[in-house]
Amino acid sequence: MTLEKGSLILIDYTAKVKETDLTFETTREEEAKKSDLYDMTRRYEPRLISVGEGWVLSGLDDALKNASAGDKLKIEIPPDKGFGERVQNKVRMIPLRKLGDKADEARVGDTIELDERVGIVRFIGSGRVQVDFNHRFAGRTLIYDLEITKKLDDDNEKVLSIIKRRLPIDDQKIKFNIEGSGVQIDLPEETFLVDGLQIIKSAISNDIFKFVPRVDNAKFVETYALKSSVSKKQDDQDDQKRQSLEKSTEVSQPTSA
Repeated sequence: MTLEKGSLILIDYTAKVKETDLTFETTREEEAKKSDLYDMTRRYEPRLISVGEGWVLSGLDDALKNASAGDKLKIEIPPDKGFGERVQNKVRMIPLRKLGDKADEARVGDTIELDERVGIVRFIGSGRVQVDFNHRFAGRTLIYDLEITKKLDDDNEKVLSIIKRRLPIDDQKIKFNIEGSGVQIDLPEETFLVDGLQIIKSAISNDIFKFVPRVDNAKFVETYALKSSVSKKQDDQDDQKRQSLEKSTEVSQPTSA
């Protein structure tokens, strides 16, 4: 049965640039290990997608609208349905001093933020730097090798996946309970100091309200416990996990799969 708009699904995929066969994103650990993408702090597992809601590239969204749970697909996405065509006037030559304190650190290939835009350094010389504000895959055709592993229909599965989308933590640490029209979510201590936590909680709530219609209120519980001195080593380990979590947490990523 073809997926409907707004269906929550889990997809397992590897995305490559057609022209170079470069893998730039994957949910599969074995594929990540074959490239320079592998990150031992990341959980490799199928990703949550809402079909037709703009959570992914438009070319991928279009293909998913005509697919069914369990399908294995190889999707070719042209630039206009991916990261766009290359635009020459987005490549600018600017004085190196405009980079401020980071001018001496800049290297060709670096990704930098300038005037609230992200660009890639293409050339440095004679006191000037060329910055390309096109997306690094602009003008490229993309290939997605994916499997729709599951369509989520159970409310508990939906809530679990929605929480994990915003807070990538171990399943066993996610505690929640749906009762009547409300849901209570008990946050693990390692998330208490995550940057932007209030925004993340708001986003989780809004997604739950949208995809689990019977829920109209969400309560987040943070429990603090007194610890003995012998727990310092564990605290240090938790700090390391929290720092990794802060780096990987994204409130929203609507433009790529």
